[in-house]
Amino acid sequence: MHGNAYFKQTFSNITKTMENHVKEFHERQLNKQYGVVYMDATMLNVRRDSVSKEAVHILVGITKEGYKKVLDFGIYPPESCENYKEMLQSIQKRGCSEILLFVSDGLAGIKDACLSVFPKAKHQYCWVHISRNVATLVRAKDRKEIPDTLKSVYQSNTEEKANLNLESFISSVSKRYPKVVDEFEDRSNLFSFLSFPKEIQRSLYSTNLIEGLNKQLKRYTSRKEQFPNEDSLERFICNQFIEYNQRFSCRIHRGFDVVQSKLQEMFEKLFKIGLTQPVKVTQNS
Repeated sequence: MHGNAYFKQTFSNITKTMENHVKEFHERQLNKQYGVVYMDATMLNVRRDSVSKEAVHILVGITKEGYKKVLDFGIYPPESCENYKEMLQSIQKRGCSEILLFVSDGLAGIKDACLSVFPKAKHQYCWVHISRNVATLVRAKDRKEIPDTLKSVYQSNTEEKANLNLESFISSVSKRYPKVVDEFEDRSNLFSFLSFPKEIQRSLYSTNLIEGLNKQLKRYTSRKEQFPNEDSLERFICNQFIEYNQRFSCRIHRGFDVVQSKLQEMFEKLFKIGLTQPVKVTQNS
């Protein structure tokens, strides 16, 4: 573009084209089934009345065939489970009706938000976030040893073994760091990933997949000190996500190539109720 002159109308037309792309992105039809949906937010600078960081909420899904894509995104001043719930309702209206697993950080209320829209799904609390939280609760000299010990818990092969390793971990730290024990008071969504085929479990116990996308997004946006308004930020982000989806449209995520039939069985088992209605027999009087 350097060295060339452009009319204002040219830039206006480009802007309108990108606005149409954003609208199409948010309204496009989605697959009916996703094996896993990752949820996370990243903070980016945008100007409203003043420059501040706002939360870009992102949903990334992987189909049972192993293809990943950004399902939707939303820009909100704070990160909130209500915002995620609104986004989940949106993807539901656009054709997504069956999800096996949600993976997210420990944002208050996020599990309930997921299950209120997709009640048959499971939820997995990200173990990387758990490890980070634990690290903030221990002395500097223990910030490597204790999180490393915690790996034996979430890298267990079975839920039974994971619970045994967790009990052992808690016993080893309870006297020194009682606040660490409080992190594991609710265990209902710690080991959901272990009910999935072992070939993909390492992809399911953390939000690393979406965090990698967030880092890439921050790297691209860091070239601009700020965005003049929310619309300009949304256009920029949407373009990045369109390119992301195109780049991975033919790539199968690690491990999913050998578990497609197993995931299909999980879908059939979970959603078979209600597929057929009992026949009502009436008698002539």
